[in-house]
Amino acid sequence: MSDSPERPYHHGNLKRVLIETAGRMLRDDGGWQFTLREVARGAGVSHAAPYKHFRDKTALLAELARQGYLQLRDELQAAIIIREKSPHDQLLAIAEAHVRFGISNAPLYRLMFSTEINKDERSDLNDAAVASFRPLVDVLTRGQAAGVFKRAAPEEQAAVCWALFHGLTIFELDRPLSNENCETQGADGALAILLEGLLA
Repeated sequence: MSDSPERPYHHGNLKRVLIETAGRMLRDDGGWQFTLREVARGAGVSHAAPYKHFRDKTALLAELARQGYLQLRDELQAAIIIREKSPHDQLLAIAEAHVRFGISNAPLYRLMFSTEINKDERSDLNDAAVASFRPLVDVLTRGQAAGVFKRAAPEEQAAVCWALFHGLTIFELDRPLSNENCETQGADGALAILLEGLLA
């Protein structure tokens, strides 16, 4: 007898169902300790079904991370469009959107930056990670052209910004401050120091 009764699904939808189930388990469990067999059970399919699309659990996690990077890219891009003002304001909007995404999607965010997933072995995952980085590079490039930011390699400036955004996000996730005002001032202070170094 199989682990659970098989649930009918439309042809071609199995992969999507498995990804959605794993994503839900990631959110509910707060981590990715689940097995492929448990994902299959949650999806209502046989325990062998996941192997039709994913060679192992790591491949499934990599796909979740890939989609996470694309979601982050979209949210950063949306933040730029909403705050279509100066590059200075857009940079702050990207910082806020990055931290907000990480806090709102904590398990997924941790997975995206986990060392358990090797981007070098997955070109599609690496491409998605680079794509999420692009809105930041574009803002810095436009800022330099407008004379707002110092002239330097935009990718190098972006790497510094990204490290700060990521650090602020992890700090919020691992060491939340009880005083909301202190929390806001800490983030604002860090961004102010960053901007001071970038401004022309």
